[in-house]
Amino acid sequence: MENIVTTQDELYKATLGFVDNIKNPAAKEVIQYRQAMYWGLTEMQKNGIITTNLLVGIMQRLRSTTENIRQNPGTKLANPANHAVVYTPPEGEGIIREKLAALEKFMNDDSYSALDPLIKMALIHYQFEAIHPFSDGNGRAGRILNVLYLVNKNLIGLPILYLSYYIIQNKADYYRLLKEVTEKQKWNEWVTYIVKGVGETADMTLKKISAILLLKASSEDLLKQALKSSYSKELVDLLFSFPYIKVKVLEEHNIAKRQTASEYLKKIAGVGLLTPLKIGTETYYINHQLMSLLSK
Repeated sequence: MENIVTTQDELYKATLGFVDNIKNPAAKEVIQYRQAMYWGLTEMQKNGIITTNLLVGIMQRLRSTTENIRQNPGTKLANPANHAVVYTPPEGEGIIREKLAALEKFMNDDSYSALDPLIKMALIHYQFEAIHPFSDGNGRAGRILNVLYLVNKNLIGLPILYLSYYIIQNKADYYRLLKEVTEKQKWNEWVTYIVKGVGETADMTLKKISAILLLKASSEDLLKQALKSSYSKELVDLLFSFPYIKVKVLEEHNIAKRQTASEYLKKIAGVGLLTPLKIGTETYYINHQLMSLLSK
């Protein structure tokens, strides 16, 4: 949505602790998105609610900033093609905080029992984007809010349902329907769009998870052949948690000490499940079959 483009190679290296060495700024933004989301999840689970301060914290981590609620006057959202103003969000920190307080109450008030949580999520997403509380990062924060709300309402156990792909594939409808809610109160069409997106995304996610589990199961015989008595479920889980892996990861997860961990990875590479790649002084081992599934 924000034209953030990166490569999987850069992202997988970054997940192993090399964020500062990533040359592509977009890759850093994606990692920051991940960090902001999991920070938000942890904070939400402490007290069981989604708050204005939580949303501010997510935005600050998305952008590596200390900024808070938008204060600059004259904010207008324009069509990038012709620069025509399509929406003017509310102005003034006091007004914005009032609207966020009302949204916070709506999100955490279970007295709206007649509303299905998916429908309520669609209403919350529209209202958050309409308030447009930050000078930047509203779209990303809004999509994190979606998944955190689903976790909060126990519809998913982990934040693994990402609507971004669906929204990008249907971007014109996304902006058109937001505008039509504002101008024509067309809530039904907007809610239908979001609920359909959740359904399609859930189906895609379940298929991907099933494919990963099938690959993991089909790899177990080769892993047993390679590791023999050293085979462990914990090591297999680790190999399918990181498309890129290195010796230090095995050490950090108490699988083995450095020399033994290095031997394990070499043996697994020997049966074709991992491919070694030397980068500087570090050797990474790539699970290409897992990467292929994640890329689809």
